[in-house]
Amino acid sequence: MANLKEIRGRITSISSTMQITSAMKMVSAAKLKKATDAIVMLRPYSEKLQEIIENVSSATDLEEVATYTAEREVKKILYIVVTSNKGLAGAFNSSVIKELNHAIGNTQHEVEILSVGKKVFEAVKKSRTVYDNQSAIFDSMSFEAVSNFMEHVMKDFREGKFDQVFVIYNKFINAATQEVKTEQVLPIAMAEKTETANTDYIFEPNAKEILDVLIPKSIKTQVYKSVLDSIASEHGARMTAMHKATDNAQALKNELVIFYNKARQAAITNEILEIVGGAEALKNS
Repeated sequence: MANLKEIRGRITSISSTMQITSAMKMVSAAKLKKATDAIVMLRPYSEKLQEIIENVSSATDLEEVATYTAEREVKKILYIVVTSNKGLAGAFNSSVIKELNHAIGNTQHEVEILSVGKKVFEAVKKSRTVYDNQSAIFDSMSFEAVSNFMEHVMKDFREGKFDQVFVIYNKFINAATQEVKTEQVLPIAMAEKTETANTDYIFEPNAKEILDVLIPKSIKTQVYKSVLDSIASEHGARMTAMHKATDNAQALKNELVIFYNKARQAAITNEILEIVGGAEALKNS
């Protein structure tokens, strides 16, 4: 009977785990809808903003707006790495950290890391140079929050402290699929001016001043989009992971219930045999 008691305890424990994983799945599913709506609405804006910049840049001399566009000798690289503050999301965090380590391993340049998320900060704080830790940004996520730390990044880029800036994050495909992406943030790639480009525009006040406003906004929007993509990916990955965990727990519980019933049936049969044996012994005595 002690064995049966142990099995009952395991069944109870697994049932409790199932309740937790199922609840986490439902919470992530609810948050996923809001996060998906946010990234779906932002993507067209980001793409249109980039299109406007390319159209305006085709009508002006790029040397006049070379602050964020000029290529230069690479000595130091900044990686903006976006993960989550929490785990239990499958390979969501580890895949980004793996991509970061791969990128660092393939470069001979000096590297610093701006961590957006506690998981990447914990992974790199002892072995890499951390430029900044923005893990608290998820507590009050907004474009302004991203804009604030990107102002410092852009200032340091202008001053030559960094020669390239990349962002590594999980791009949201669907609830079950996330793709790790590495995108160059600075210097930004501009469409080259061509003779056939349609440049029949009237700019007010002028193309350079327009680009001076739009290019910084585009840089911030790109990073903001990466963070929103990562948030949606996190909820999708956690929902999928908790769904699998619940299914696995259910399968294990079913196996234990079957084993428990068989063990209980065997114990009852043994008790009956003992009673019958005892009765026969009394009858023959």
